[in-house]
Amino acid sequence: MESLVRVRFAPSPTGGLHLGGVRTVLFNYLFAKRHKGEFIVRIEDTDQSRFVEGAEQYIFDCLEWCGLHPDESPLKEGKYGPYRQSERKELYRQYAETLIKEGHAYYAFDTHEDLEQMRERLKAEGKPSLQYDHSVRMHMNNSLRLSETETQELIAKGTPYVVRIKMDPHHQLQISDLIRGEIEFDCSTIDDKVLLKADGMPTYHLAVVVDDHLMKITHAFRGEEWLPSAPVHVLLWKYLFGLDKMPKWAHLPLILKPDGNGKLSKRDGERLGFPVFAMNWTDPATGNTNQGFKEMGFLPEAFINFLVTLGWNDGTEKEIFTLDEMIQAFSVERIHKGGAKFDFEKAKWFNHEWIKKSTAERLANNVEEILAAKSITNIKRDYLLQVIELIKDRCTLLTDFYQQGVFFFQAPEVFDEAAVMTKWDASKSTFFASWIELMKNSSSWKLESLEAECKELAIKSNIKIGEIQMIFRIMLVGNKMGPAVFAIAALIGKEETMRRIEKAVQTFDKKI
Repeated sequence: MESLVRVRFAPSPTGGLHLGGVRTVLFNYLFAKRHKGEFIVRIEDTDQSRFVEGAEQYIFDCLEWCGLHPDESPLKEGKYGPYRQSERKELYRQYAETLIKEGHAYYAFDTHEDLEQMRERLKAEGKPSLQYDHSVRMHMNNSLRLSETETQELIAKGTPYVVRIKMDPHHQLQISDLIRGEIEFDCSTIDDKVLLKADGMPTYHLAVVVDDHLMKITHAFRGEEWLPSAPVHVLLWKYLFGLDKMPKWAHLPLILKPDGNGKLSKRDGERLGFPVFAMNWTDPATGNTNQGFKEMGFLPEAFINFLVTLGWNDGTEKEIFTLDEMIQAFSVERIHKGGAKFDFEKAKWFNHEWIKKSTAERLANNVEEILAAKSITNIKRDYLLQVIELIKDRCTLLTDFYQQGVFFFQAPEVFDEAAVMTKWDASKSTFFASWIELMKNSSSWKLESLEAECKELAIKSNIKIGEIQMIFRIMLVGNKMGPAVFAIAALIGKEETMRRIEKAVQTFDKKI
């Protein structure tokens, strides 16, 4: 019987959640749910110097907005907790000690000055690599060079030390990757990574292996930037638990800059004017806020739909997927090896499509928030739903609902007079005066009857209906935008329509 699929996302709480991180979550989540498995979030906060207050909660807020809910996390404890590495500190030392006893790791007492001198020496010798590896370890202050007695004396005196893995330079390592197939590594090029820091906290390298084992992780999806570290992790699996217990690896392709040259970064978003975070992130140190997709006006459905296409497709021309459809269609075999270019225009296209296909009821709360931010409040729900239905096809971002629909809630203060005055004369003024009288006496206020009445009066008045409709739109809206003008009038109501016409006629007549 196959073991239950268990995957994990293990972010560090050091800042905003980059969209590449959200995509890693998404691929983990889709794979788990496709196989009726479990998705775990584990916080990797072992580097306390980089810990940022509020970053952990921000990560969970982003996942909540995206609808990607963990089965286990610090907020939803399961049987494999704790789910913060800082709360698991004592677990890791025993594994580091096991590695030392078996000759796969060693104590290193080198000071910061020792390490700097090593690098300067290697640089002076013209060495291409300045790393702490097999070629320098026997010249350094560590338990490989020192005697057992000297080592124990230093430990007993409280001399600070780290624990490093002892890489075998003659080892040729091959790993299987679900996306990239067989990958070979030459261990002679890999340094002796620190596994346990001087403060007793593990580095990512040790913690990820120990935690994946103890939490029974079956598949590890992560960005391809982790590939250079993969040999260290594979060896730790081999030394500690056996390769048969190791999760299956899948290194995801990078999300690239729009021009395809290099990995997408926060600076690219700042430079080119698009978000790279799921939600607004305010750096507590600087107070600077980076805008998120949510606040820019994206629906979460559109955001994750866009993300899933960055490195994956289902083999068809289909582009619009619900989360359930993604789960059903997802397979690792369809993940691309090459990087995916970030295309903000395509992201906006997805959002436009999702706004169009969403019901007015689905959009109502979002639109209410956007209007409230502009001091438009106390809107009757039924009226708001009708407005949304009329204008949603015209909105690319949720924030467009204000510009595209403000005239449904507020009469225009100014008019596009330049468009009107070339057409305005006494006959137009008379026309609208006559039409207002008809409106007053009309027992019906429906789009069809309004349009028919206007056209009939225009024919009698020998005025082009197109000119009348353009002027009528500017009277109601202030400019030439908006949905069908008679639909606008039908929705804002008879009294409001007449008020706007009268105000506009007075304004235009003064300009003749």
